Amino acid sequence: MVDTFGFWHYRTVTETDLIVYEFSRFKVERGDFSHFLAQFALDKLATGRRLRTMMNSVLFCIQGYEQDDREIHSIPEIRSFYRAFHEHWPYWLYFCNLDDDNLKMMVLCCLDSFIAVKRDGHSEVQVEFDVKELLAFLSRDFAPMNLVCERAEMFEDRIEQRTKAIFAYFKLPFQRE
Repeated sequence: MVDTFGFWHYRTVTETDLIVYEFSRFKVERGDFSHFLAQFALDKLATGRRLRTMMNSVLFCIQGYEQDDREIHSIPEIRSFYRAFHEHWPYWLYFCNLDDDNLKMMVLCCLDSFIAVKRDGHSEVQVEFDVKELLAFLSRDFAPMNLVCERAEMFEDRIEQRTKAIFAYFKLPFQRE
């Protein structure tokens, strides 16, 4: 069995780096994200401007389940992996790219309940979840996000912009406190 993981950069249309981090099936099944943490644990991250450029720049992928007909959020090994990964690295709201559904799938793996419905003639699975559970998950994650924002020496207006973007991404109303 080959123990693989991938990590690389590429340029996006906006000329900012997008970090794509791929976990292999081997790593997922073993719950092993140690290679990632060795590079991206909070104490390993840059500070200031260099860290600010990493906001919205990470895309996580899981390789090795392409032949599995189940949706990512329905595969127990992936659900367990993302839950454990989130426990050790709760900074998703700061780093994860909001331009696709990847973060939604990761969060869905961490929720306790949801309903997935595949309708005949439709290629996409529709997923319904408890909005209160999602809000509870997100509210717990704003503290780690703010910790990274502080480390990145960000101004309040940029933190608020990111918070609004996260609410919009999850199609939730944003209310200023």
